[in-house]
Amino acid sequence: MTRRKIVLTGDRPTGPLHLGHFVGSLKNRVELQHTCDQFVMIADVQALTDHAEVPEKVRENVLQVALDYLAVGIDPTKSTVFIQSLIPALFELTIYYLNLITWNRLKHNPTVKQEIIQKGFGESVPAGFMVYPVSQAADITAFKADLVPVGEDQLPMIEQTNEIVRHFNRIYKAPVLVECQALIPKIARLPGTDGQAKMGKSLGNCIYLSDSADVVAKKVKGMYTDPNHLRVEDPGKVEGNPVFTYLDAFDTDTAVIQELKDHYSRGGLGDSVVKKRLNEVLQAFLEPIRQRREEYARDPAAVLSILRQGTEKANQRAHQTLMEVRQAMHLNY
Repeated sequence: MTRRKIVLTGDRPTGPLHLGHFVGSLKNRVELQHTCDQFVMIADVQALTDHAEVPEKVRENVLQVALDYLAVGIDPTKSTVFIQSLIPALFELTIYYLNLITWNRLKHNPTVKQEIIQKGFGESVPAGFMVYPVSQAADITAFKADLVPVGEDQLPMIEQTNEIVRHFNRIYKAPVLVECQALIPKIARLPGTDGQAKMGKSLGNCIYLSDSADVVAKKVKGMYTDPNHLRVEDPGKVEGNPVFTYLDAFDTDTAVIQELKDHYSRGGLGDSVVKKRLNEVLQAFLEPIRQRREEYARDPAAVLSILRQGTEKANQRAHQTLMEVRQAMHLNY
């Protein structure tokens, strides 16, 4: 009998989730929960690695992220949704794993290096930020997850997790930990509405799952397109055009999309027509999500109860792994 896959995934509660999160991981999570044992983590501790001075913001957004999860269709009866900071085993595992990896290796993790630049840390990099790949390894291995939905930029983190797994199993001569595989979405990343390669909360170029219809319409109307498409009759560039990238991600009518692309490429099709199509598609996609989110938001106590139940289950699973780790390390006093 084939072993059922265990999935670990999650988000940092630094703000509401956006369309980039949906194509990057949320869509996969909704599908995977029907065939896998899925753990969905609200990574509040990881969020503190660069938001330590505003813990109230992280706390407030735990509920907001949970609302987004439930609104898109993550079912708490099929997925275990939990809060990272309430799982003590994760932090004990992190301490043990730190002895299995060098500081030099952490410094050269390409994802960490890039994020240090993006966040403008300079020489003032929080130590917690530098070691968060090890914390992430603890998150994954605590549940013995063998499948982790991530974007391509997170592949170095998965590689580092597997290095720790191999080191641990070899050093302590016990196959306690499980290597994991990255699951890359078909559309790895959406560009920002301003044409930048990355959609980010701090960049102000996101369309959020919780945005009202009017806000979505305004953001779509102001989206970056082809700067050289100055007149309707001019040929326009489809490749790298965010409006068409979003249509590819959310419009299910591929024939209509292809017709729009062909027309735009040869000229005679204005940006406003393409944006009108995108607005209609996004409104149809987001409206049921907005409605479900509003329903859950009316009873925040019930949402927190879901998180508490999920956290209790996650605690039991992580603690079991911790006991096995301690035994392998001869720390089972």
